[in-house]
Amino acid sequence: MKIKVLAFAAFGEILGREREVELKGDASVRELLETLASIVPGFREAAFEPTGILRDYVLLMVNRKRIDPERDLSRILAEGDELAIFPPLAGG
Repeated sequence: MKIKVLAFAAFGEILGREREVELKGDASVRELLETLASIVPGFREAAFEPTGILRDYVLLMVNRKRIDPERDLSRILAEGDELAIFPPLAGG
């Protein structure tokens, strides 16, 4: 199945602003993130702690709805879903 990945700010510099990722069979958000980490240099260090846990500042959205990384990384994705990855946001 193909999943569209949108990456913003620092993650966009690492992953590219937009890419399509091909996954085999049913795959979770975590499996998609692990796939990105295995194929894109620098993404693992930027998004994951050395222990393999997603860094607490990483913001994720699936189909334009924010998800909770503590609860929703096991969410199964469907063909055509869109995952957006944001670094910490600041502004004022």
